[in-house]
Amino acid sequence: MISRSLGPEFGGAVGLCFYLGTTFAGAMYILGTIEILLTYISPNAAIFPIEQDDPQAMLNNMRIYGTCIIAMMAIVVFVGVKYVNKLALVFLACVILSIMAIYAGVIKSAFDPPDFPMCLLGNRVLAKRNLEICAKYISNNTINEALWNKFCITTNESTTCDPYFMANNITEIQGIPGVASGVLLDNLWSAYSQKGSIIERNQTSSVAGEGQKTYSQHYVLTDIMTYFTMLVGIYFPSVTGIMAGSNRSGDLKDAQKSIPFGTILAIATTSFIYLSCVVLFGACIEGALLRDKFGEAVSGQLVIGTLAWPSPWVIVIGSFFSTCGAGLQSLTGAPRLLQAIARDGIVPFLQVFGHGKANGEPTWALLLTAGICEIGILIASLDSVAPILSMFFLMCYMFVNLACALQTLLRTPNWRPRFKYYHWTLSFVGMSLCLALMFICSWYYALVAMLIAGCIYKYIEYRGAEKEWGDGIRGLSLNAARYALLRVEHGATHTKNWRPQILVLVNLDSEQNVKHPRLLSLTTQLKAGKGLTIVGSVLQGTFLDKHVEAQKGEENIKALMTTEKTKGFCQLVVSPSVRDGISHLIQSAGLGAMKHNTVLMAWPHSWKQPTDPYSWKTFVDTVRDATSAQQALLVAKNIDSFPTSQERFADGNIDIWWIVHDGGMLMLLPFLLRQHKVWRKCRMRIFTVAQMDDNSIQMKKDLQMFLYHLRLDAEVEVVEMFENDISAFTYEKTLMMEQRSQMLKQMQLSKNEREREVSCCNLHFCF
Repeated sequence: MISRSLGPEFGGAVGLCFYLGTTFAGAMYILGTIEILLTYISPNAAIFPIEQDDPQAMLNNMRIYGTCIIAMMAIVVFVGVKYVNKLALVFLACVILSIMAIYAGVIKSAFDPPDFPMCLLGNRVLAKRNLEICAKYISNNTINEALWNKFCITTNESTTCDPYFMANNITEIQGIPGVASGVLLDNLWSAYSQKGSIIERNQTSSVAGEGQKTYSQHYVLTDIMTYFTMLVGIYFPSVTGIMAGSNRSGDLKDAQKSIPFGTILAIATTSFIYLSCVVLFGACIEGALLRDKFGEAVSGQLVIGTLAWPSPWVIVIGSFFSTCGAGLQSLTGAPRLLQAIARDGIVPFLQVFGHGKANGEPTWALLLTAGICEIGILIASLDSVAPILSMFFLMCYMFVNLACALQTLLRTPNWRPRFKYYHWTLSFVGMSLCLALMFICSWYYALVAMLIAGCIYKYIEYRGAEKEWGDGIRGLSLNAARYALLRVEHGATHTKNWRPQILVLVNLDSEQNVKHPRLLSLTTQLKAGKGLTIVGSVLQGTFLDKHVEAQKGEENIKALMTTEKTKGFCQLVVSPSVRDGISHLIQSAGLGAMKHNTVLMAWPHSWKQPTDPYSWKTFVDTVRDATSAQQALLVAKNIDSFPTSQERFADGNIDIWWIVHDGGMLMLLPFLLRQHKVWRKCRMRIFTVAQMDDNSIQMKKDLQMFLYHLRLDAEVEVVEMFENDISAFTYEKTLMMEQRSQMLKQMQLSKNEREREVSCCNLHFCF
């Protein structure tokens, strides 16, 4: 969907990130399944004995059991998706029963709350490790040795106790007072804390005192620093399954109907259940116990399991099958995501994963997904990876919203959503929320996820297969181009923005190949990828007879432009005569303000032929057409001797014979050439012609000053010639008298010299 809407680069980048997120999420679900199994269902099944001070043993158990569960799940998925759907119904039934048990437990707590005591010292929550009696003294003033031994140190001479312990009383409260207790009002407000802080019940009074840090391990401590954005990041992965149906759209009978209905229903039911549970938990359970992550205040018992009715096992079994089913759904959806990306052919090395069984099951993609899942299992602790996965999911949702909004704003004809209650502002708001949530949860993980997606995007852009899907980015580019063309249509181009926009006239041989490919090399060196370049050619004949040759010639020109790295457009015209075709190109090439102002062509080869005395006429007419259109004309003589774009001059000169003042065109061309790597190390030399009785020294100084004002670095040479030689060489034919006179004034020549110069005709020059 994203590929067809935003282009293959966006679709491939976001799709691969979403695939990795779905795959590693499957590993997280499997690890959760094993944790529930070994912690609450069957602790004796642990291969490595689990001890409180040895977390590595639990990780090793997860690695072994996780590998076995992945293998079994992969076999189930390989057998067929219909069996996954059947198992999904069983898992769903267990989850629904556990949710109903929670609501039943909440109702029951209104008149018969469960007996679930927790112990407080002052207002601090005590960890209930080996603490059977919550009191300082047992009957008959006998001390509770288990408690006193925690806070007192006895030596041979004396006993030293924690001051906070001595100043405050021990109280026992119910951790689940029930929905009618009014505890909801106490839990309405936030209670964030730093890492290692002691969890306190603010409603209980206590004698102020910090106590000694030596005894802090006997309290319930927070294991991480809590704040709003961090909690949002923890909560978000629980709602990432709403697109499970979209991932399996190929297996749906009527995807157009099922996906909107199923997704909206999933969002509605999930939001209702989650939000209602948040409110009901706050109404039934003490806030201090809610912040006890590992249930240390209640000997590690399941708080929600105790709240549920009729038995905690309903929650344990429901949680087990919920995580197991989520892992199975990930192993089902992720291979299909990879198969879809591979079949699109946008990433060459992934094409092997587009194949599968005869019924379309993605066998190879399933093997890769299981392998990546196994990597997550071997890591065992995915706390550092999980935030990036959330970013991948958010990025996918953001681009889905962007695709919908963009298609609507562009009014794409093929965008016809069946859902009646859709408006592009909803998609835009959803996209904005996803982007904001990425940076709210973790700005640096958001940047890492964007960097990964950006690298995949650039790889697909340069190495991936070219696809033309009529995506929205192309439509957006067309709209932007239209807007820009309309903006620049009004008003003439300012001198500061002027640069040669070149129409390159090339000839084709009998095989429709370009005769002089070095013309495009020269164009690339002049343009350096900037401005407008149109490569034009004329095919003699009628379009009905020559349309096949015209198509072949255009393809050959585009291939040569790619080889020479000439960025521009190709325009081939079929005309009864070459002369008329070139005239049409000079008149009509380009669009709006994006038109050429310079014509580049090669000097005609063998223009003076005895068999055809008028072979030069086409060239002369082209010069006249360019002059009539007020366009500059560049004629490259011996173009086949010009350097290619791969050559490099280590030294050399670019000589400019500057006969008349042409507005700086002759100065600009070598400057542009020196911007390219081919000519970068060459020097500029400017030659100007003076008569024998001219002030050559002053002319050289004036020309050097003129170049200084133009900020050009070049050597200046003045060549003195006799008047007759100058007349025979290049007497002016191209410039008006006023321009010549203006140039002479700028050169600050004497009055006699100006009169002598003005009496001559305009000088003609060649480049």
